[in-house]
Amino acid sequence: MREFVICALLLLKVTLGDACASGQFTESGQCCSLCPAGFGVAVQCGKEDTKCVPCPQGTFSSSEDFGHCTPCAKCPRSVPMLAACSPTQDTQCECDNGFFFFSAHSLCAPCSKCLPGHGVIRECGPQGNTQCQLCGLGTFSEELRTTKPCQTCTQCSDSEVEIRACMPNSDTLCMDKKLHILSRPALDGPDGTRDAPRWPGVEEVTKEGDASPAPGTPKGPQEEGGSNNILAYVSILAAVVLGLLLYVAYKCWRSCKQKRALSKARAAELGTAPEGEKLQSDSGVFLDSHSLQDNQPSKGTKRDSKQDNRLYINLPPHRQEEMERLLQEGGGRGWRQLGAALGYEPEQLDLFGRGEAPAHTLLSNWAQKEGSTLGLLCSALARIERPDVVTVLNCPTQGVSVV
Repeated sequence: MREFVICALLLLKVTLGDACASGQFTESGQCCSLCPAGFGVAVQCGKEDTKCVPCPQGTFSSSEDFGHCTPCAKCPRSVPMLAACSPTQDTQCECDNGFFFFSAHSLCAPCSKCLPGHGVIRECGPQGNTQCQLCGLGTFSEELRTTKPCQTCTQCSDSEVEIRACMPNSDTLCMDKKLHILSRPALDGPDGTRDAPRWPGVEEVTKEGDASPAPGTPKGPQEEGGSNNILAYVSILAAVVLGLLLYVAYKCWRSCKQKRALSKARAAELGTAPEGEKLQSDSGVFLDSHSLQDNQPSKGTKRDSKQDNRLYINLPPHRQEEMERLLQEGGGRGWRQLGAALGYEPEQLDLFGRGEAPAHTLLSNWAQKEGSTLGLLCSALARIERPDVVTVLNCPTQGVSVV
């Protein structure tokens, strides 16, 4: 009988429009209350209504829900703080352009970009990562990776005909009604002549009662305009085909260049280069094999502790760029394997991979940590078998000549 009364009360509340915001009820049929922002749940709703308590110092709750207070995040070292944590808002940190503060891992992660058919509804910044939404009716977004909102679809004018409607990932496609390429010949009529009707919605070029020009007479203005339009479209098509061919040639050239660089790196690792042969890098610096052999530590000896204790952040910029380039082109033993050897989680490495230069993002983030010395970095590179990058770290000043 009691359960019947509760069901009746719930049905009456819904019928009268007294809807429960939380969607949960106590055993007596009372609507469960949500904890406001700045408060966390102390006792869940059940026999009695929800009991909430203020968030203690160092925790926050930014929404009205049944959740508990969340611990506040901390800004990474050398990253300035925009706003301190409050009971209703997490800590806000000022990351560089193109990055946002990922509070779950307390680091600056690359901003995401929206896919085709989606537009930005919240830009990446102190509030968090980019938020995208599918373009609604009358809007579109054609860009591959965009940081802009959806654009309004184009409306065809009275002198144009719509040949493709607007879609979320492409704009409306319109064409001039008077173009001759839209006409098609019809079957022979009763009088033996051939009519040339237009597609639906296309205006006729000639009016009724106008006589056709005799053979050999000069073309009228309309015919000349149609020929010019056809030539324009043919020229555009040829330019598009030429652009595609140039793009394919560029991709093939770049792929061959990367393969040659990888082959040189592997030959240097295996020691197949003859004695006295000089190794050339993309930066225009030549190193002879004797200098590399003198630079390698002999077996049974220890490296100079002063060199190992130097911080990576103090390494010259051109050597940092050379390291990032080698790790970016490392194939199966690149920046991702180095990040794992330095103690990064796969989720953090996936975030770095979203950016345009993940190797630079990884090393810049690692350099902000305490104890980021060249000795630790050399050990990690040795574990992933990258002696070519270790050579860049320990490159001596002797035996180097700039071309």
